[in-house]
Amino acid sequence: MRNLLGLFLVLAILVIIPTVDHAFAAGDEPGEYLDRRVLIWNLFFRMMTVAFTVGAVVSGTMIWLCWRFRESHPKATPTEYERSGDFGGSA
Repeated sequence: MRNLLGLFLVLAILVIIPTVDHAFAAGDEPGEYLDRRVLIWNLFFRMMTVAFTVGAVVSGTMIWLCWRFRESHPKATPTEYERSGDFGGSA
């Protein structure tokens, strides 16, 4: 639970800091404007970088879990339910 809270905190910071930065980025002079297309592209690029990183971590974790707990793993031993043949279901 603590790790999940930390992950959400990091993701929230990644979203909040650029938003606040752009909110206060407008200049005080009348001729200074922000190019919104550039800002939108920058936010899109940052969020896609985060999305690909999170996706790679999740995919890697799933591949590792499937590889580690496969049936043909050398250290795999059947559970007591698999040994006895009783899976608890009514037949």
